[in-house]
Amino acid sequence: MALTPAPPGAPALAPTAVSAPSAPPEGADPVDFAIVVDQSDSLSDEDLAREVEAASLLAQGEISERSRATVIGFGSSEKPGQSPVREVCPLTVADAAGRQRLSDCVQQLGRRDQARVGPGTDFPAAVRQAVTRLTERDEPATPKVVFLLTDGRLDVEDSPEYGTDRESRKANGVKRLADELARARRENVQIWPLGFGTGIDRAALTAMAEGGYRGGCADRPSATPRMRVVADSTGIDKAFQETFAAARCAGITPGDSKRPPADLYVTIPPIATDGSITVSKHDPKVTVTYYDPRGRKVPTSGTFDGSGFELSGRDGPVEALRVSNPLPGRWRARVEAPEGHRSREVAVRAIWQGRLRSSVVLDPASPRPGERAVVEVRMQTRRGVYITDPALLTGIKVTGQLAGDGFDPVGFALADDGRAPDRTASDVRFTGTVTVPAGATGALRLTTRMEAPGVTSDLRPLNARTGERTPAVVAGLTVDRTTVHPGDTVRGTLSVTNNDSAPRTLRLTLADQAPGTELRVDPATVTVPPGSRRETPFTLTVGAGTALGEIGGKITAVDAGDPDRPLTEAFLVVRVEERPGWPERWWPALAAGGAAVLLLGAFAALRLRAVRARLDLTGVELELLRDGHTLDRLTVRHGQSARGRFPFTVEQGLGTAPTLQRGRPGAHGAHELIATRGGELRLRPHGGPELPVRGGAATGLDDALDVAVHDRRSAGRAHGGRTDASRTDRGRTDGGRLRGDRETDPYGTDPYGTDPYGTDPYATGDDRTDRYGTGTRGAGDHRAGEWHRPGGGAPRGSWRDRLRRGRTAPPPRRPADGDPGGWSRDDRDHRDGRGRQGRRDGGTDGLGGPRGPGGEGGTDGGHGDRRAGAGSWDPNF
Repeated sequence: MALTPAPPGAPALAPTAVSAPSAPPEGADPVDFAIVVDQSDSLSDEDLAREVEAASLLAQGEISERSRATVIGFGSSEKPGQSPVREVCPLTVADAAGRQRLSDCVQQLGRRDQARVGPGTDFPAAVRQAVTRLTERDEPATPKVVFLLTDGRLDVEDSPEYGTDRESRKANGVKRLADELARARRENVQIWPLGFGTGIDRAALTAMAEGGYRGGCADRPSATPRMRVVADSTGIDKAFQETFAAARCAGITPGDSKRPPADLYVTIPPIATDGSITVSKHDPKVTVTYYDPRGRKVPTSGTFDGSGFELSGRDGPVEALRVSNPLPGRWRARVEAPEGHRSREVAVRAIWQGRLRSSVVLDPASPRPGERAVVEVRMQTRRGVYITDPALLTGIKVTGQLAGDGFDPVGFALADDGRAPDRTASDVRFTGTVTVPAGATGALRLTTRMEAPGVTSDLRPLNARTGERTPAVVAGLTVDRTTVHPGDTVRGTLSVTNNDSAPRTLRLTLADQAPGTELRVDPATVTVPPGSRRETPFTLTVGAGTALGEIGGKITAVDAGDPDRPLTEAFLVVRVEERPGWPERWWPALAAGGAAVLLLGAFAALRLRAVRARLDLTGVELELLRDGHTLDRLTVRHGQSARGRFPFTVEQGLGTAPTLQRGRPGAHGAHELIATRGGELRLRPHGGPELPVRGGAATGLDDALDVAVHDRRSAGRAHGGRTDASRTDRGRTDGGRLRGDRETDPYGTDPYGTDPYGTDPYATGDDRTDRYGTGTRGAGDHRAGEWHRPGGGAPRGSWRDRLRRGRTAPPPRRPADGDPGGWSRDDRDHRDGRGRQGRRDGGTDGLGGPRGPGGEGGTDGGHGDRRAGAGSWDPNF
């Protein structure tokens, strides 16, 4: 952690002080242990070789360089010159050189010397030798452990030193074993027996585990000595290493097992502070190369990226890479072997321990005698990483002890269960309470202990002093819990009440931050006048070079006149994350802008659609008029009004009535119907100005012709541009001949809605396409017929027709039922579908039309000419 001064221009305050960090822990706690291996004749050579590898695993896998180890083989003494024990490795410090010596000397266990060691199993002698070696030096603080590996049971029946006959030797052997176990208990030596095979005396192994010292490295059942049995020697290496890990409160992670060449992977958890990667090669010809979780090849000695490395056992069946401050994650061991040395699988494991630092806050920082104080603890690895994942501390037990002047130590428990005074469950912040004894007179010493599989604590104390009955200064700290980026600030508030008669100056200090943290407090000191209360905001500036992750640690306010007495403390719950790039920083604005663009786009699309809808003339009907009488109708179809314009012309052939036709844009003589963006309809006659159009009102064109515009778009459009109100054919209205249309069939006599004068039963014809009515299927348009006069106007037809029959005619009369004089038989025949030829029987051929010979004199109902009122007139007239 680094502290930098305030920038120029800041108030001239005392520089920020950082409480001196305590000395870093020296690594994993040491342990003195003895590996005692059965060498009796009951073991095969293969079993013995596996025992040697298991013993080597323990010797090489030790994680503390301050530990000491001895290796002892045992059998029995049955004749002169023999000894029941064979110490192949004396008690040796397990540093880099010592572990190599252990790797070499442990190989001697594989060579039996029957001249020196008998074939029996003398447990009492083996335990006695191990206990003696482990207690030669008076170091009561160092745990002492015996790991005993055997395939059988007590066998001293042929050992003369135990008696004169086999029965007495057996009984004396049991008694002497009990005596040696009692001595081990007195000397605080644990016994961890491991048996393999089918001839195991489980009761004897259990008695050995329970007869020695029962105190373990932690107050946990898994740390209490117990016996273990495996089926055969193939599993003793794994079982022996797991027993070793339990005895020394270490964790073990199994890895891959493959034949070389291969990549073997094993994981070291974030909580680990010390560890060893052990590789069971079986064959010294196998070589191993190690890579850290970042894929970098690591050295076999020295330091690299904050970690220390030591390799031992390279030339033996087992080698181990000891790593201090290991990088957490997935490590890789690349194993190679020459041809002929690849038959056996190579296994990798990691044995590790997390020796955690405790960061403790006491509230109040200087409790008075008899006052109840709250203790809060966080855990930090040696790399400065704060533990935030509760899964890494499964089963942890946290306790504390308060000691000091004038009272006996007081123990208490801490929990992370979310119940008061703990704030949040499973946040890896353990909280408890302790009441300062009334007899406390001064110094206080607070220590916390953490116990979990693979976890120990450094027992670093928090020193404090009892407070005064009426404190001169009372202070409190609050700091934001937040996530920041390098260069950002964190806000906090210091509340101070000065009960003294003189001004008091308080200083803010920082401690226990993660390595690589750059923090600056501003202001660093606060002066409070006598008899007053002041709340002072302050900021913590996170330096640009601060490492990412939890800053951790705590901030403390101390009285400048008494710096050894903290007034108040608070944890820093601040996480530093990488400053995001511009897309991440501006994503809210980008999202808002994108949403605005989408909204504007949608609005524009809706407006465009509305404009297009207003410019679309589909369904608008044009009605051609002369003297108020309808001559023709034309409906605008879909796709005919490009850009809100529909050109049309008035066509009139020789002998025909004027009609409306769709015109081509820019055609000569074309009129134009126009829709504006505001939805207004306008008409531009050929050669004239644009004129506003009122619904149904006539607008003059030329030749005494008018046009009326009917906006039927709101009534809905039918397929092909036809409106529901007037069915069209090729854009032209059909004279209202829809089924049941009373307006165009005033008498409602046509059940199909067809013109009674039309000859097309499908009402699909158009007389204008067959000038003389000679077609056989499309002559159903009789809008020019005299009997059909929309609006009661003048009869329709060509100018020649009007000249012949005059401009007046009686209104149509609906014939009475059974009246043969109402309609001609031709009409009735047509209606009944019995013929298409005219009648000569005197029937009325039309309304007011004279009856001519042969039915040819009528002018209004002839069936030869499909045009209404045409009759059989002479076109040369």
